[in-house]
Amino acid sequence: MKTSYCFLLCTAYILYPFLSAGQRTADSTIEHATLQQCVQYALKHQPLIGQAKTDEDIVETNIKSKLAEWFPQIAVAFNLQHALALPTSFFPDGNGGKRETRIGVVNTSNFQLTLNQSIFNPELLLAKRSATDVRTQARQSTSATRIDVVVEVSKAYYGLLLTVQQVKVLDENIVRLERSLRDAYNQYQGGIVDKVDYKRAQIALNTTRADRKRAHDQVEARYAVLKQLMGYPGNRSLSVAYDSLQMEKDIFVDTAQEVRVNNRIEYQLLETQRKLLAANVQYNKWSYLPVVSAYANYIPTFQNDRFLSLYGSVYPSSAVGLQIAVPIFQGKKRIYNLRNANLQLTRLQWDFEDLDNQVKSQYQQALADYKGNLAQYHALRENVTLAEEVYSTLRLQYSAGVKTYLDVIIAETDLRSAQLNYLNALNEVLTAKLELQRASGTVTF
Repeated sequence: MKTSYCFLLCTAYILYPFLSAGQRTADSTIEHATLQQCVQYALKHQPLIGQAKTDEDIVETNIKSKLAEWFPQIAVAFNLQHALALPTSFFPDGNGGKRETRIGVVNTSNFQLTLNQSIFNPELLLAKRSATDVRTQARQSTSATRIDVVVEVSKAYYGLLLTVQQVKVLDENIVRLERSLRDAYNQYQGGIVDKVDYKRAQIALNTTRADRKRAHDQVEARYAVLKQLMGYPGNRSLSVAYDSLQMEKDIFVDTAQEVRVNNRIEYQLLETQRKLLAANVQYNKWSYLPVVSAYANYIPTFQNDRFLSLYGSVYPSSAVGLQIAVPIFQGKKRIYNLRNANLQLTRLQWDFEDLDNQVKSQYQQALADYKGNLAQYHALRENVTLAEEVYSTLRLQYSAGVKTYLDVIIAETDLRSAQLNYLNALNEVLTAKLELQRASGTVTF
């Protein structure tokens, strides 16, 4: 029993890496992916998102590094010196003359332990005051990247679905044209019609097959684009799920809402920048104040002419103090710095006004595009139904000998054009919806 149990444990231990590797591969492969799944995958694996999150970590590290200067700064230094020639000093000899004397010892060594504590420092006050806003700015930059990723992945997803459906439509057309070609050829063989009809059918079939080949080749290219935008491994399979009912539901958006500039991430970034510039103005005002710090040091000094006895006795010294540094005149540097900080804050107000104009313009353009594409979508969807009815009617009339084959070919071409135009319209209205959401600042992720 023990032998069997040990055998099972050893087998599991050996096979675990292969089983876990297979599991990881399965987990990383998305089958029949919905748009939401693609977006969520991109938000986790897209390199731009990873870079933005890393930038947040860098900002956080820089903030902590700067704020660490508020803590006591402790340092230690060691010095060992051997004098090749001692310095000479002159002392009165009592007879009106001077006597030269070498002072000091040949070997000297000391340790210096220093503690410095900042009490008032404009740079540290600026770091403490702006830390929250700097973190917010980093998070907002990540949000801006997320919004771009969501929009671009969604566009690529819809574009891929469009191309896949185009291939299916062309496949259906090829089946119809092959049937028509057989019927026309049989009628020609039976002497009912001349060879023009089946040759026209052959031309239409060849054209549709070429269109199908081109669309099929585009599918792989669009899959590659979607994978790249998602951060999805290029060597792993990916398939998307086409749900026509869901896509038709997704085209609608509330067009009665008023655009609010503060919903845009660009506006939020400008607000954070304004807070940082206001803090910079305050910092330049603080630059007129003194820098205050407290210090303490302890220095044990060792001296002896004999090196082996250098550390035999110690002569310590220590001190504590308060240091105040007051800049008095710097050639009006502080005045110009303060003026420059105020000008930067004033200039930012123009950025707000420019952004307000851009947002309103972008929203109106996006709204017009969306409404126009939506109207075109409804019209082209109706055209598909009408084209199907016309084709079916003409097909029956041709079989009955009422209509010519040219009428059937024209109806077939109209049907194919209506189907493809409908798919293009669906893709365009979905794309216009995304741009409208981006313009209004309502992209969610």
